[in-house]
Amino acid sequence: MSEALGDVLIFSMVTLAGVVTFYPFFYVLIGSVSPITDLLQGRFLLYPSKLSFSAYAAVLRNDLLPTAYRNTIFITVVGTALSMAVSLMGAYVISRRYLPGRVIMTLYLVFTMLFYGGLIPTFLTVKAVGLLDTIWALILPSCVSVYNTIVLRNFFASIPDSLEESAVLDGARPFVVFTRITLPLSKAAIATISLFYAVSYWNAFFHAVIFINRRDLWPLQLLLRETLISGRMSELFPYVDADNLNPPTQVMELALIVVTIVPILFIYPFLQRYFAKGVLMGSLRE
Repeated sequence: MSEALGDVLIFSMVTLAGVVTFYPFFYVLIGSVSPITDLLQGRFLLYPSKLSFSAYAAVLRNDLLPTAYRNTIFITVVGTALSMAVSLMGAYVISRRYLPGRVIMTLYLVFTMLFYGGLIPTFLTVKAVGLLDTIWALILPSCVSVYNTIVLRNFFASIPDSLEESAVLDGARPFVVFTRITLPLSKAAIATISLFYAVSYWNAFFHAVIFINRRDLWPLQLLLRETLISGRMSELFPYVDADNLNPPTQVMELALIVVTIVPILFIYPFLQRYFAKGVLMGSLRE
């Protein structure tokens, strides 16, 4: 009886946590298709009194949104691919026990996690190499995450050395061992870290605020920030009526939030099956 009661309590707590976590997203989604009167008076909980997609129509016909989408997709895809390539190769190198100086290299990477050069040196460096006001300023300065590299390094170190030794005896070079043995055995780690990088690039806006002045290079998150925080909805979206007439500003903001976050949410179901293995990265040894 006590075990059954414990299961009920755990299920109830998990269900409550899920509802509390999910409802803000649901509120934004329902609010984006609700009349302004329902939104201002908080009269809906589960469904709107009347559906209205005028806010989405106004958001989607704006010229800034397709440009921001194109920039964000490019940053996410190219940035994730480049970050994974560098992180995988760097993690594999420092995971080899026979590599001279690997401890020093690992400590050097960890040192960069503890001490940061600062915003001004970073800005001056980006400006000096000619990346200011380019799309690459949103990719290269944050290309490598030391934390993700260390996680991958621990995972590679957990792969039995006997596999590499057998391949070397058969004449395989280090690059062949890396591409033919290590990477195929690391699908869970690669999928998990790739998702971390993709979400990071998709949600990033601070570098765009610092390094980008041209609107044609704005990513989605910067467009969202300028709209919600800076209060420039009427300027950036001329189809908005400042007097809360069709479509109202508040509903437009919610619609823009939905349009911004929904695409990245669709990635999770495709990588969900790797998470169970990914959370155990580096915990199993030979």
